[in-house]
Parts: sequence; structure tokens; C-alpha cells
Amino acid sequence: MAAPSQERNLLAVIGDEDTVTGMLLAGIGNVSQNQKKNFLVVDSKTQIPTIEAAFEEFTQRKDIAILLINQHVAEKIRPMVDKYQEPFPALLEIPSKDHPYDPSKDSILKRVQKLFGE
Repeated sequence: MAAPSQERNLLAVIGDEDTVTGMLLAGIGNVSQNQKKNFLVVDSKTQIPTIEAAFEEFTQRKDIAILLINQHVAEKIRPMVDKYQEPFPALLEIPSKDHPYDPSKDSILKRVQKLFGE
């Protein structure tokens, strides 16, 4: 049986069209044999339950090592993002072209600051 870290060899992304397109062009796109994708494009018409379902699916998949999510998308499902505590897949909030990074909203940075008593 392979070690858990050896099974996890994919990145997943939940983000706006520009972010997801860039990641797909960089080669992270994957569609499994049962037609499961490792990305979700979020636009103004995307329902919050759709984002939540993708987040839940990606965090439970055993083949994903890192989940990238645009920070402005993470804000839409902030309670789920803040509740997520697992080491794998690692969750990273990233900026987008139209929404700059705000460190005060980053759940990982908040945990690190709490750990160091800041």
C-alpha cells in the first residue's frame, strides 16, 4: 500500500476564469476516468452550494495534494474554509487579477498568527 502522500499527486483549483485558465495552461488540469475534474470556474452566476460542493469534493479526494482557491471565492464559503483543518490537501488562498490579496482574511495566516500569539 502506498503512503498517503504518494497517492496525492494533483493540484485542484477553485477560482475565476482567468485563474483557472492560467492553471490549466500551466498543466494542472485533470479529468479522471469517471469524468471528475480537478477545477471549478466561478463566475457571478455560480451558486454558493456549487462552490461548497466542489470544496467538499476536492478536500475529500485522495489524489489531490493542494487545493488553490481565489481569496474572493473563499470569502463566499468562509465558514467552510475556516473550519477546514486537515493537512492534506493543503489549502492555499491566492489572489486573482481583479481582487488583490488581503492577509487579514487568509485563514492559514490567521492560524499561524494565533500559533505565535500575534
